[in-house]
Amino acid sequence: MFVILLMAALLIAGRVLGWPSARVWLVVAAIWCVVLGFQNFAPNSVVAKLAGGNPRLWILGGGILTLMLCYRTLLRQLHRKAIPLPEAPSTPPAHSGPLSEPELDRYARHIVLRELGGPGQAALRRARVLVVGAGGLGAPVCLYLAAAGVGRITVADDDRVSLSNLQRQVIFRESDDGRPKAEAATAAMLALNPHVQVTALNQRITGDDAALIAEHDLVIDGTDSFAARQTINAACVAAAVPLIAGAIAQWEGQVTIWDPKHAAPCMHCIFPEAPATGLAPACAEAGVVGPLPGVIGSMMALEAIKLIVGAGDSLRGRMMIFDGLWGENRVVKLSRRADCPVCGSGHFRQG
Repeated sequence: MFVILLMAALLIAGRVLGWPSARVWLVVAAIWCVVLGFQNFAPNSVVAKLAGGNPRLWILGGGILTLMLCYRTLLRQLHRKAIPLPEAPSTPPAHSGPLSEPELDRYARHIVLRELGGPGQAALRRARVLVVGAGGLGAPVCLYLAAAGVGRITVADDDRVSLSNLQRQVIFRESDDGRPKAEAATAAMLALNPHVQVTALNQRITGDDAALIAEHDLVIDGTDSFAARQTINAACVAAAVPLIAGAIAQWEGQVTIWDPKHAAPCMHCIFPEAPATGLAPACAEAGVVGPLPGVIGSMMALEAIKLIVGAGDSLRGRMMIFDGLWGENRVVKLSRRADCPVCGSGHFRQG
C-alpha cells in the first residue's frame, strides 16, 4: 500500500506542478520494476514487505495500467488525425486540412467533449458568423467565438469606442478610445486567436444587407435599439438565416433564437410594435450593471456554438429571461404567428 500511495503521489504532483508526463510515468514504471524484482528475487527484503501483495497481482495491475495508457495514447492519436468534414464547393473553408498542433492544444477541451469532439471543432472551423454590434453584448460574443475557433467571423458596427464603454465592453482597452469598434474588436479577437479569420465592417446593417447575411450560417444581434433589431430580423428572415438575439437593461437580460425556417417565431411574431416611450429605456438612460452584458453575451455565444455543432437543445421557440438582481431565471415558450407580415404564410417557406 505504501508503494501504491507513493506512485499516486508522484502522479498527482506531476499534474499539479506541470512535470513532463512521460518522465513521471517513467519514474512510476521504474518503481514498479524495482518492487517486482524484489518480490521475485528477495521476498523477505524490506522493499518487498513495504510493497506487500502477491507478485502476480503486481504483474496483473501493471498490465491493466499499461493497457489503459495505450488506450489513452490511441485516443490522442485519433484526435490529432481528426480531419474536418468536406465543405460545399460554393463555400470555401476558412482553413483547409487537419488541425495543426497548436490548434489541437488550443481546442483540447472542446475535442474531449462528447457532444463536440473533433467533428464539432471542424464544424466550428468551417462556420461563418456575422456579429452585429460590438458593444456590451457583442464584446463577449466576439471573444468567445474567436476563442472557440469559429473559422470566419464578421463584425459590423458603425460606432467608435468611448471611455463610457469600458465599464462593460471588456473587449476594448483605454488605448482604443476613439477607434472604430469593429476594428478594435477585430484586433482583440486576432490577438486572442490568430487561427480565425475576422472581417471588420464599419457600418450599420440595414434591410439592404440580406445578401451579406446570406453569406453567413447565422447572425448574432447585439444592437441596442428596437428599430435596429426589427431591421436585422427582417433581413435574416429574407435570407433564411437563424438569428440569435439578446437584450439587456439595468439588471435583466434575455436570449432567444429567431428562426422561422425551423418553425420558430421571428422577432415580429412576438414584438410587432415598439414599446411605448419610457417603457424600455436605453442603457445610457436607465443604466446597466457591468457584468450583465457578459452573462447574456456569453449565453448568446453558447447558443451559437450549440447551433453550429448540433449539440443539446437550442433556444429556438423559447426565450430565457435572466434576473441578475435576484439571481433568478426562467424560460418561456414562444409561438410563431401564421399571419406575421414578416415570416407568416406567403412571406416565408419553412425548410
